[in-house]
Amino acid sequence: MTERDQNQLYHTLAYIYDEVMEEVNYEAWADFIDEVIHTHHAHPYKMLELACGTGTMSISLEELGDYEIVATDKSPVMIEMARQKKRESWSKIRFEVQDFLNIQLDEQFDVVFCVFDSINYLHEPDQIHQLFREVQNVLKPDGIFIFDFTTPRNSVKAIDFLNNEEGHAPNHYRFFRRSEYDARKQIHYNIFDIEKMDVDDKKVVNRHQEVHEQRIYTLREMMNIIDASDYKILAKYDGFDLVEANDKSLRITMVLQCPTIQ
Repeated sequence: MTERDQNQLYHTLAYIYDEVMEEVNYEAWADFIDEVIHTHHAHPYKMLELACGTGTMSISLEELGDYEIVATDKSPVMIEMARQKKRESWSKIRFEVQDFLNIQLDEQFDVVFCVFDSINYLHEPDQIHQLFREVQNVLKPDGIFIFDFTTPRNSVKAIDFLNNEEGHAPNHYRFFRRSEYDARKQIHYNIFDIEKMDVDDKKVVNRHQEVHEQRIYTLREMMNIIDASDYKILAKYDGFDLVEANDKSLRITMVLQCPTIQ
């Protein structure tokens, strides 16, 4: 996939994103992230979310504590939808368009978090190390970086319920998803065919396809990548519980300590 193709990801998918994610229990996920934060940081206050999508996770987390949150995403359409949610609620979150491989924020945070396996979009260890450097630049000396990733076991299981998924979204959109996993390459493909319908939902007025490719990492592979960085691993959690991840885990949440900048 070229850099241009990557830059187009989520531009059209943004219009159906909340429907694609409708099975996600954001409140439970936010509860888990909140528990992780308080387990590893004594006084968390200022937080940064990377790859926030339409903002639901940060909004859910904001409801749990006295947090100042900046939520960012590379897609301007996603951020505009997040800002619309903010306008419809009491939220004080600041939503910003930011590429997490080039974070342009002149401030520091107690916690940086990146969930929904967004790191799986980084296919090379060098890209993950670049993300680590960008996060380091915006973390306070005692700050923590929380991110999750999915494993090959998860991809094998996910095909059963992700493949051939279809649905409708507001503003006359409908979509169809195909999901495939190449175990040899460790690449998970999600192919979205998205159609914009007329006002009567009878005629297709526009079609668009987005192909999402995620590099799926084993626990050992991710540990090796982290070990080659300056970060210290504070914890690795299995699923949505504070229990240690292992080779059979489907989704793993890592908690890293910010290295001190010399």
